[in-house]
Amino acid sequence: MSRGDEQKPSRQRFCVRLTPKSGRDAIEGWSNDAAGKAFLKARVAAAAEDGKANSALVELIARKLGVKKASVRIVSGATSRVKLIEVDADRTILARLVPAGNAG
Repeated sequence: MSRGDEQKPSRQRFCVRLTPKSGRDAIEGWSNDAAGKAFLKARVAAAAEDGKANSALVELIARKLGVKKASVRIVSGATSRVKLIEVDADRTILARLVPAGNAG
């Protein structure tokens, strides 16, 4: 039986534009597409083959947010550059995805 004061984290969804084979793993910050939809720019050193870039992206996001890799999922776009990510975490945790020097 669960206690009444315990809450499961909510699920947050956001888009990521991933650049594989970039030589480094990094979150580059938020941007908007032509329609004004927000997306996170990220790059990983892994190549986009056999799911390596996707795995590196999940690991990068989990590390930056301080959550387990199992809490980060690619919901759609696994084979495209733009991916829909879902994270089991409170909305406020997404502020951790702002790279150093870009806060504010």
